Amino acid sequence: MTYYTLPLDGLSCNGCVKKVTQAVGTVDNVRIEKADTQAISLEVLGDNPEATLKQAVDAIEALGYQAGFRHALALSGLNCGRCVAKVEAALDALPTVFSHSVTKTHADIHTSLSLDSIIQTIENLGYQVGYQHELVLSGLSCGHCVAKVERALDENDAVFDYQVSKDTATVRTTLSAETLIETIAALGFGATLIDPSQEAPSSTEPHQPQTETAEVEQQAKAQTRTEPSSSHSRMQFVLSGMTCASCVKSVETAISSVNGVANVSVNLAERSAIVKGNATAATIIQAVENAGYGAEKVEDDNDRRERQQIQQASELKSFKHSTLAGLGLGAPLMAWGILGGSMTIQSTQDQWAWGVIAVLTLILLATGGRHFFANAWQALMHKRATMDTLVALGTGAAWLYSTAVVVAPALFPEQARHVYFEASAMIIGLISLGHAIEARARANTSKALDQLLDLQPPTALVIENGQETERPLSDVEKGMTLRVKPGAKVPVDGEVINGSSYIDESMLTGEPVPVHKQAGDTLHAGTVNQQGGLTFKATGVGSDTMLARIIDLVREAQSSKPELAKLADRISSVFVPVVVCIALLTAAIWYLVGPEPSVSYMLVTATTVLIIACPCALGLATPLSVTAAVGRAAEIGVLIRDADALQTAAKLHTLVFDKTGTLTRGQPEVTHIHSLHGEQDRLMAIAASMEQHSEHPLARAIVDYAKAQTLSLPESSDFNSESGKGIQAKIDGERYYIGNHAWMRAQGLDTRPHQQDIDAMTHRGETAIYLANDQAVLALIGISDPIRDDAIDAVARLQQQGLEVIMLSGDHPDTANAIGRQLGIDHVIAGVLPDGKSEQIQALQQQGKRVAMVGDGINDAPALAQADVGVAMGGGSDIAIESAQITLMHQHLGALANAIALSQAAVRNMKQNLFGAFVYNTLGIPVAAGILYPFTGMLLSPVIAGGAMALSSITVVTNANRLRFFKIKSDEK
Repeated sequence: MTYYTLPLDGLSCNGCVKKVTQAVGTVDNVRIEKADTQAISLEVLGDNPEATLKQAVDAIEALGYQAGFRHALALSGLNCGRCVAKVEAALDALPTVFSHSVTKTHADIHTSLSLDSIIQTIENLGYQVGYQHELVLSGLSCGHCVAKVERALDENDAVFDYQVSKDTATVRTTLSAETLIETIAALGFGATLIDPSQEAPSSTEPHQPQTETAEVEQQAKAQTRTEPSSSHSRMQFVLSGMTCASCVKSVETAISSVNGVANVSVNLAERSAIVKGNATAATIIQAVENAGYGAEKVEDDNDRRERQQIQQASELKSFKHSTLAGLGLGAPLMAWGILGGSMTIQSTQDQWAWGVIAVLTLILLATGGRHFFANAWQALMHKRATMDTLVALGTGAAWLYSTAVVVAPALFPEQARHVYFEASAMIIGLISLGHAIEARARANTSKALDQLLDLQPPTALVIENGQETERPLSDVEKGMTLRVKPGAKVPVDGEVINGSSYIDESMLTGEPVPVHKQAGDTLHAGTVNQQGGLTFKATGVGSDTMLARIIDLVREAQSSKPELAKLADRISSVFVPVVVCIALLTAAIWYLVGPEPSVSYMLVTATTVLIIACPCALGLATPLSVTAAVGRAAEIGVLIRDADALQTAAKLHTLVFDKTGTLTRGQPEVTHIHSLHGEQDRLMAIAASMEQHSEHPLARAIVDYAKAQTLSLPESSDFNSESGKGIQAKIDGERYYIGNHAWMRAQGLDTRPHQQDIDAMTHRGETAIYLANDQAVLALIGISDPIRDDAIDAVARLQQQGLEVIMLSGDHPDTANAIGRQLGIDHVIAGVLPDGKSEQIQALQQQGKRVAMVGDGINDAPALAQADVGVAMGGGSDIAIESAQITLMHQHLGALANAIALSQAAVRNMKQNLFGAFVYNTLGIPVAAGILYPFTGMLLSPVIAGGAMALSSITVVTNANRLRFFKIKSDEK
């Protein structure tokens, strides 16, 4: 008998499955093992199973469904009909190839064989299957990015083989280069074909193996090609002139167009940009200036903060002056109109009075409102429209109309001789007020990052030739000996040489309990020495400190964009031009069919549409939320790599924990001793004497127990071990054995009388170790990796948040399930080897689940990269930060629940901001255009529109800042 599994296509329900099973059931010598809408498994009997299988396939396809694989392959190396015939003959020789069509460049094959089998068959003939594309990649910054590309290639049936790094990819596929590049671009990365000549599949020469020399040459070429990509630099710029989301789009487009730029992220909230690539700073600055904005390169975060503080102070001062001038002129004029004063030109006296006001308003527009008009002109010169365009058009139109009425009232109908100087003044004042409040609030969103920057002291105490000297931090080099006094901050990363003290690491890791440090322990820059003095050697300075890496990570995360932001980007790119068109259409309708004075109604409605539609709130909706959330996460010891990780974490279905080092302490301990024959201390001393020669973690647990009990260890001799089983040795002339059940059985010892004790240990999640001599088992030692103190509470919190919690373990299923029961975890996957963890993650993802993997960031790196969100409990190690999207800087699992709750709050906050901005404009523009006039007889005033526009920005900024005060649940019980 032979077993086959065939994929099915076209089946949509159980009724389809029933039809298939009935049809296959009519074929002799076939028994159906399993069938669903995706596949059917068959047991085929008889002497000719291939022919019988073909009958079953024909029966399925007679129903209109498809069974088996259909491989469409690109071929190269076939240069004549004889080559085609060789391939056809090879396929004919495969009994489960049902049909095929072969040309010199392509093959269409219907079979039950896998793609690998077909490829192997053809390549054994000396031909090549598929194109081999070599690509230069850009935008991949970590292992997760690489895994994202690999996952996309895995899911594409047209890809046979691939090798992907951060900089390059070699892909063998039937896809064209253009299609492959589009596939990678859809993931948010860039790809460029290295050698376009490889596109042609129909080589005139048969496929030949590469010689060793050719391989060396190809590797050398590949290294040369990838050098530019691997040397990408990272630059920061402080920007000026940006006011809305469309400005962000314009700046990003300008920078992206520069040759050598691999990735750019522009942050409207901070008026900054992070650029990666090989372009020069001067070229980037020139591109930004050519787009009508300003840019200034900064060397580090301290420099950036200083420049931004200067810029923010200057902006705030300017907005305050504009607010006072605008409201100082506009408020009295508005009060005059509200209290019954005439706003029309009825006499020469009115002309002189309002003429003076026209001049004052012009002065206001030329001073307090100057930047609106200057930026609008710049945008016009670059064939672009921004928020400033709308403000300039609205206020300018109101002033020009009013001035025309003052200068030549006879040109206007008597009812239309109304002036709107108060609207121009009040709009400038209200929008400037909104910008001032917004600027102050924006400065607060970066406070978490500023606090991190303030952790590092400006100087350090350096010990040279026995003398202590205080020197600037920039003078400290690796290898120098430094001293940190009680109450002082640690200036750089280092290793303690002498002294003992408690270090407060709370600002860096979120861990509230001070950590004891002594000789050999690691110190981190920015932490605070509480008690004794410490002498230490500098191991990391400048950008090499953990604090610097954290600041860099937080900075990039705050500047990154989630998927939600891309919606705002797409809208903002067309928003302002559409608004201008709506304003023109509104003006035309009111002029043509509106009541008299139609000119006045036209002006009021068009101006109001322009003012109320300013997209400030749209541009601030997501970046402020991201900045505040990532900053708050850093304060509680959680590092979030980018905004996508923040958004994905909010939508997780499943959390997979690696047991060791995450749910458990990662340090096995002796937790139970059952002495059968002899004194417990004597037996444990014998066990430790034997185990002290082993490096196995369980052996170390027994030795550590003996040390903790200060047991005197006897001398052992004739030592012998067998890997995976146990140890034997002679002590005081008697032979002893220590190890597992298989080791005892190999010595001919009966363990059945102790089965009840063994079962009890297993139920407690302990690993049983036997100690015996030649006659009997002497003791049972239970060793377990203790569950972390906070693990049970953290698991319960995560489950309360609606997440499925799964534990991965390499332990025996009985032991793993016992630990799972203690933790309250129902789903336990046991017996998983380290290299199988990523496969388990992939299997869960194939079930449609969004999966987070929680591990130590070192041996779990492949699984962390495979998961939708990788969470590392690496204590801030380089590997943890590199492999994971979220890093918990301290060892409390409760921080993960806080991080997920914060990400959910951040996504809600973004949606609230976007919803508010969209609804504001969706409702505001029609109302401003006068849609309610037929029902109420009232129009929205341009002044109220200006106030509403300012209020929308203030609302978004205030809502985003709520994340700075996100309350977390303490990890301490």
